[in-house]
Amino acid sequence: MAALNIQMLARGYLTWELTKSPIAVVVVGAGFAPPILLLSLYGGAVADRFSRKRIIQLGQLGMLTLTMFIGISISTETVTVYHLVGVSLLQGTIWAFLMPARQAIIGQLVDEEHLTNAVALNASGMSLMTVAAPGIGGLVYGYGGAALTYYMISGLTFSALILMNFVPTMAPVAKGTRHMWGDIKQGLAYTWYNRTVLVLLLVSLSTALLAMPFRTLLPVQIEEVFKLEVQALGLLMSMIGVGALIGSLVIAGLSKNSRRGWVLLITSMLSGVAILLAAATTSYAVAVVIMVLIGLGDSGRRALNVSLIMEQTEEEYRGRVMGVYMMNFGLIPLGAIPLGFIASFFDVRIAFALAGGGLLAVAIGYTVLTDKVRKL
Repeated sequence: MAALNIQMLARGYLTWELTKSPIAVVVVGAGFAPPILLLSLYGGAVADRFSRKRIIQLGQLGMLTLTMFIGISISTETVTVYHLVGVSLLQGTIWAFLMPARQAIIGQLVDEEHLTNAVALNASGMSLMTVAAPGIGGLVYGYGGAALTYYMISGLTFSALILMNFVPTMAPVAKGTRHMWGDIKQGLAYTWYNRTVLVLLLVSLSTALLAMPFRTLLPVQIEEVFKLEVQALGLLMSMIGVGALIGSLVIAGLSKNSRRGWVLLITSMLSGVAILLAAATTSYAVAVVIMVLIGLGDSGRRALNVSLIMEQTEEEYRGRVMGVYMMNFGLIPLGAIPLGFIASFFDVRIAFALAGGGLLAVAIGYTVLTDKVRKL
């Protein structure tokens, strides 16, 4: 997660340096999405049929290869925006298999009673890296350059690959049908008829479409609104992590009697309000505080939404349901690319306002129109 957060910062800022185009920043930032949309259902079926630990390790090895390629390309002064787009597409292909396995394996490592707490603790670790990693990455990028930053990302990825060896190897949870497509159809049917899971997936879809694209445009806001450089971007992203860490630790302590559905809905609304505030401010100091609120809202999506989905899903289907969940990230360009055009032709603050207002409206809509989430 440290590697991933630093890479988000480095890739966005490197794209901006190469092109000075908000549209290019969004395209590179969301380039991982089409492969996820196309392959995550297959990746979820694979996570149920094969060893999740081995899938994760193969994914980490692939990520290491790609980041080293970009680092070498920068060192040899051959890197172009097309390299970044291509690597983003390949990373999306890897994530389509790696992420369903990574989420679903938690259910094999802990008992049902502690599943929500385990997912939230995992998310808090991710949030901690969102706090520390972007700030460090911004400093390394600012003073050491893009190549050194990518070599650091590669080193962190290699460390994760080594540490994964300490996780026990467990047997696959589902025997599966004769054909992989049969497994996928079973997973889709299960998701459709489990209406609580279906509504939770729709909630996550809303945040993917409206909250995630906000981050891809932060490099544009840093330079065009605040007139600052990459180190300032690192601090903003770290403050998102501070809020997410606080929220994730609170969620980790919630019990099944804590009205968790309401917590999820309120954090979704908070994300919308915070993005609206980010659109309104021209002060970097104020934006730093707003990022903490955005992180608090993120904690609902990162920890509580995933844990509730897994809790409502039978073990043999968790990989496939997580594959459906990952499709949300494949739909990010539907939100990111239009916002990129708005930022390019009008103003990045208008793009932020549309995303924040849309997310707030959708969260209120779920609260009013359905009781599936409110009852959890």
